[in-house]
Amino acid sequence: MQKALQDAMSQGLSSKEAAKQATKAGKKAAKLATQKAERVTGPIISSGWDFFEVVYYGGTMSEGFFRGKGTLLGAYGGGFFGEQVLGKFGYLVGSQLGGYMGGRIGLMVYDVANGIHYVLRIIEGKELDKKLTDSEF
Repeated sequence: MQKALQDAMSQGLSSKEAAKQATKAGKKAAKLATQKAERVTGPIISSGWDFFEVVYYGGTMSEGFFRGKGTLLGAYGGGFFGEQVLGKFGYLVGSQLGGYMGGRIGLMVYDVANGIHYVLRIIEGKELDKKLTDSEF
């Protein structure tokens, strides 16, 4: 607001008019800052909600982590691309769809990682059984 006041004064406006113009610029900047803050906090709250939902319904912490991360990245990405195409409405739709799809993809990543861990444990178990039977004879 100080800079806007100085700019208005340097243009030769009276102090009263310069103060009006600076106040108008300050309100505009505050509105823009509020919009940007909402676009940052929305996906974060959404991902936290998904994390706690998974944990509440009996999921593991890692399952909640993967779903939350997927939701966070999907909501940010979907909102960004939606805004590029359709403006504010595109941001709304893109962040909703991106958050939903990101959460699902996060769960898929968790399932794949869990499956790989399970297969590795089976392989380790067979090798351990083979070593035990070889050493007994």
